[in-house]
Amino acid sequence: MDFARQHSRGPRSRGARRILAALLLAGLARAAYAGTPATAGSRSTSEASPAPAWTGWFFGTQVGEAWGRSAWTASGPAGAPVSGDLSLSQRVDFFNQSGSFFGGFHAGYDRMLASGLVLGGEAQVSFPSFRNLAGFSLGGAASLPAPAGATERYGENLLYFGSLRGRIGFTPGGVLVFAAGGLAFGYDELTLTPSASRSPLLLRLGWNLGAGIEMPIGERWTAGLEYSFTRFAGRAALFPGARQRLTSDLTLQELQLALSYRFGGASGAAALSPWIESVADRIAIHGQATFSYQGNAAFRSPYAGPNSLPGSAEGREITDASLFAGVRLWRGAELWADPAVDQGFGLANTHGVAGFTSAEAYKFGAHYPYAVLQRLFIRQTFDLGGGEQPVDAGSDWFAGRQSANRLVLTLGNFAINDLFDTNDYANDPKRDFLNWSLINAGTFDYAGNAWGYTDGLALEWYQGRYALRAGVFDLSATPAGGDSPTAYGLDATFRQFQWVAELEERHRLWGEPGTFKITGFLSRGRAGRFRDALALAAVTGQPADINAVRRYTSRPGVSINLQQQVTADVGVFARAGWADGSVEPWDFADIDRTVSAGVSLSGSAWRRPRDTVGIGAVVNGISGVHQAFLDAGGLGLLVGDGKLPHPGLEKILESYYSYALLASTRLSFDYQLIDDPAYNADRGPVNVFAVRLHWQF
Repeated sequence: MDFARQHSRGPRSRGARRILAALLLAGLARAAYAGTPATAGSRSTSEASPAPAWTGWFFGTQVGEAWGRSAWTASGPAGAPVSGDLSLSQRVDFFNQSGSFFGGFHAGYDRMLASGLVLGGEAQVSFPSFRNLAGFSLGGAASLPAPAGATERYGENLLYFGSLRGRIGFTPGGVLVFAAGGLAFGYDELTLTPSASRSPLLLRLGWNLGAGIEMPIGERWTAGLEYSFTRFAGRAALFPGARQRLTSDLTLQELQLALSYRFGGASGAAALSPWIESVADRIAIHGQATFSYQGNAAFRSPYAGPNSLPGSAEGREITDASLFAGVRLWRGAELWADPAVDQGFGLANTHGVAGFTSAEAYKFGAHYPYAVLQRLFIRQTFDLGGGEQPVDAGSDWFAGRQSANRLVLTLGNFAINDLFDTNDYANDPKRDFLNWSLINAGTFDYAGNAWGYTDGLALEWYQGRYALRAGVFDLSATPAGGDSPTAYGLDATFRQFQWVAELEERHRLWGEPGTFKITGFLSRGRAGRFRDALALAAVTGQPADINAVRRYTSRPGVSINLQQQVTADVGVFARAGWADGSVEPWDFADIDRTVSAGVSLSGSAWRRPRDTVGIGAVVNGISGVHQAFLDAGGLGLLVGDGKLPHPGLEKILESYYSYALLASTRLSFDYQLIDDPAYNADRGPVNVFAVRLHWQF
């Protein structure tokens, strides 16, 4: 979650991202050699640290960019066969999280011989990014003749690809230089529009050759850079509806950066300990994986609209995995990257409830895993004195010490709720509550793309028991409400933006710590007013359309946030918020008023101190003109039943039990009762159940 944006979509805006990526690579390299003895005045070559011991199993992740071509031939009733080729490469666009970049996972085994030769094998699988507005991530399209002189659009999109390879390498100076080759596989989707009624899926086999370099960056961690070439055999697909037969093959090239954890160790620990200790202080690597399955029982539903939660029973799963890699650049400066792979859907494709049932669900889902760069930011901390305090390591924090009084500047791509409206008891859908309007104030319409991340700049000032935060952030290109299914990316012009400010006070009540926060936001961009949409609907006789009345305007909001530890095992929290109900929400939820509260209990009383029980409740509401808009057939971000003759407050009760299987692994069970979903007293109540498995390191 971060920011700082150019005013164009051209090379300058993409260049800012590449500069941050280059800094990350440079920081890794610099950290890897930090503390290495200099040539002069150091030990001789014979006394230098031995080469890393590369024997053992390894597991890791990779990210990179791919490009390639597909040679195709089409035959059918339009005449003689036609052929051509198309580029699989799509321009990388981080505003929309699309392009021909990828992320994935690998595992393997190496054995280092006495001669220094390394032999091994590796399996890997990679997933392209989310599809762009044209429907491609790693793919493309071409035109071909159709019957009656028409033309059709043939498209091909790679859903995932990977390899099973042998590796051979040698280790000059403790760095592994290797070559690899073996079997390659891919799974791609073919489309033919407008005449085809189905999209064939093809499993492809081929061969892969690659070469690269890998170096230790810690006692058990290595980083590598590799180029590889893949050739897939030709496959044929039949489109019966179009009476077309298409044959194609693929060639693919990849440039990837890999990070591996070696279970046997990546070095001779004793001999390399001086620079390993230096690396450990300059690099931090964390990761997580979460699986959740959520379903609702059938409920009363006399009617439904485009954005309704279906009245029948439904279940959906979501799986995601992410890596957090950080590098200390200079005094007080850190660079963090957070690539992730995600797959799955929320209930009703994340529609039907204003306070949606799972913050693990994004506004857009996918049947196949895809890669996304969630965060890429620089954090600079300035020491202002006031004594030091310890800091525990977090997913994107270094362990260490920090001054009590300090300035913190965060620049890049990150989530606003990483910094604002945080709460120890209700803020993390991977560990505590799932409901959107419990983990944040439902009225906090914070800027973010379909995954909840944005580009921005935030400044935090800590002084004594107070903290003041402020930032400016990029809004989405278009509000996600109405009929804007492609409005998932950020505004590349940065002319639509949001100001956010927060005042925090920390205190002790009855000897226990607590925090009180006031958070305000002001969004500026092209949004619609409900009264204008209603006036237009009265003239046209059509359902209210917020898309047709958008103009440059403002939408403010404010919320309060309280957390208080009662005892070592009991904590309570509460939030309340208001947002301007005359203007459509932009990125978060269809909520104009909200009040929530809850309690969090640790399992110490039943000898399970790592377990957690949470109980929370939230009441959400909207303005009268917002109700009239929905009753006139209007569609919001997440809600819209086609009519709303009997509006009511949306009331949600949630409880969960988080069971600590291991220190790193939690199994949770969650239940939500939703009354008047989407403010509709004619529908519901809804019973929602979920199970969640979360692992982190």
